[in-house]
Amino acid sequence: MKIKLSILFTTLCITQYFAQQQNNYTLQQAIEFAVKNSPSQLNSELDLQSTVYKRNEVLGLGLPQINGSFDFKDYLELPTSIIPLSAFSPLAPPNTYAAVKFGTQYNATGGISANQLLFSADYLFGLKASKELINLSRINVNRSKTDLVAQVSKAYYGVLVNKERLKLIDANIEKLEKNYSEVSALNKQGFVELIDVERLEVAKNNLSVEKQKVVEMLKIGENMLKFQMGYKLNEPILLTDSLVATEGLDKEMSTSNIDISNRNEYQILNAQQKLYDIDVKRLKWGYLPTLAAYGSYQYQTMRKEPNIFDNDKNNAIKQWYPIGLIGVQMNINIFDGLQRHYKIQQSKITSQKNQNNLKNIELASQFEASTAAISYNNALKTLSNNKRNMELAQNVFNVSTKKYQQGIGSNIEVINAQTSMREAEINYYNALYDVLVYKIDYQKATGTLVK
Repeated sequence: MKIKLSILFTTLCITQYFAQQQNNYTLQQAIEFAVKNSPSQLNSELDLQSTVYKRNEVLGLGLPQINGSFDFKDYLELPTSIIPLSAFSPLAPPNTYAAVKFGTQYNATGGISANQLLFSADYLFGLKASKELINLSRINVNRSKTDLVAQVSKAYYGVLVNKERLKLIDANIEKLEKNYSEVSALNKQGFVELIDVERLEVAKNNLSVEKQKVVEMLKIGENMLKFQMGYKLNEPILLTDSLVATEGLDKEMSTSNIDISNRNEYQILNAQQKLYDIDVKRLKWGYLPTLAAYGSYQYQTMRKEPNIFDNDKNNAIKQWYPIGLIGVQMNINIFDGLQRHYKIQQSKITSQKNQNNLKNIELASQFEASTAAISYNNALKTLSNNKRNMELAQNVFNVSTKKYQQGIGSNIEVINAQTSMREAEINYYNALYDVLVYKIDYQKATGTLVK
């Protein structure tokens, strides 16, 4: 019995361990999870797959088109033909006719036909366009992934920053509670006034309220991260990366010679430009003729009875007769009322507009990347200053506390020092989050966020 309980306990521990491990995520793991589970990312990949199928559909237009057919007719009334009586008798009066019914009641035809496109400018340029559409869809997948990585990274860092804020608040509450206990004891002994105790209690209550706000912000931040990842909101998640301020955040970004050729929006407009140029050429080449070959081979029978599958070589009406043909068809556009000409002009205008958009995105991307670099560099300096201020505020609080404990300082000095220290800590983590966000914005603007 003890052995069974031991095995059961071990199994439960192992199960719990692996369950916890499944909920642990580094930033990279969170990004990988989001790429596999985010609905928006999955839809962009489905769009790419759909474009591949569309290209294969266009490719199929240039392959032989083969069709089979079977047609069975039951003439409830045979067709009537009007024939001059002179066809039967030279002695018949002129302009006299007779109504005659020819044929059999039952007719059947079965066969196979094939068509092969030999030349078509629309088909050739359609193939080129479908290839560029696949490239455009791939760029859209990368753009969706870039947006997703940026959103997940910002949400991940937001949670880490709030966790660090919560740790600092807990540490400050612990210090205040210790001071509060000491000052309360001194008050009971008559060494300090009640107002000193009340000031510390107010400060402690304010910290508790602030802690509650940070806890709520942390919950919202975690839910935002789960949403961006495509993660179930009711499932727990544990972020295992640490918030190291000096890691990769000590180098300023360049604001000149910024290369935006890797940016998705720039690549998308380039791909669209190729499509517009192809469309102009397609319309111009559309004046050329289209050429196609075709052929068919059929068997036909005509019966008085519906026994169409009976076969008798000695009976002409019980046989199937072959019909075969091949041919080549050429279509030439002689005059279309200048419709194609004006379509070409419209297509040229669309191409020119896209070229203007391409120039505009170049300027906008340069501006955005430069702005992100400047914002990052300024935030980096602010972070360095706030880090120093936080260290100074911590030292002032420690000195004020010691002075008060030694009876040479006031309780107000301790409260003010504690408030300044808390503000310095808040400013530091705000600046740290700004640095992380501006770095992501710069990488996104330069197309280097996703390799």
